[in-house]
Amino acid sequence: MIDLLESLNSWHWLALALGLLIIELMAPASFFLWLGLAAAATGILLFFLPMSWEIQWVSFSVFSVLSILSWLSYRKRQPAPTDQPKLNRRGEQYVGRVFTLDEPIVNGVGKVKVDDTSWRVSGPDLGSGEKVMVVGVDGVVFEVQPVD
Repeated sequence: MIDLLESLNSWHWLALALGLLIIELMAPASFFLWLGLAAAATGILLFFLPMSWEIQWVSFSVFSVLSILSWLSYRKRQPAPTDQPKLNRRGEQYVGRVFTLDEPIVNGVGKVKVDDTSWRVSGPDLGSGEKVMVVGVDGVVFEVQPVD
């Protein structure tokens, strides 16, 4: 096994990179792509700078971690556009809408009926039947303001 590891050269790393990229094409998960790029970087580095097999594996590991973390950082700063940005954030769909209080707001807490669901609301004390506008959502509680 040691003989096999010691015989690694840049072409082996580039072949591994190609294999990982082919796996990414067959099973797209955006994971093998970054490992393939790390293997390619290791192969290119080995082409110009001779290294022991231990250093080769360490550099492959470092390149892998750096490429994956770089991708995750980029995706966090640039989220994918979507046609339904409020999907799974149901309460945000109601921001800006006007509802009638089902229960009065007492001590900052009340309820409003939206379709077939009751939502808790927080805002200034108001009587039952008053019109309120949803101005924000805090978890599952609407933040409301009275409508003039």
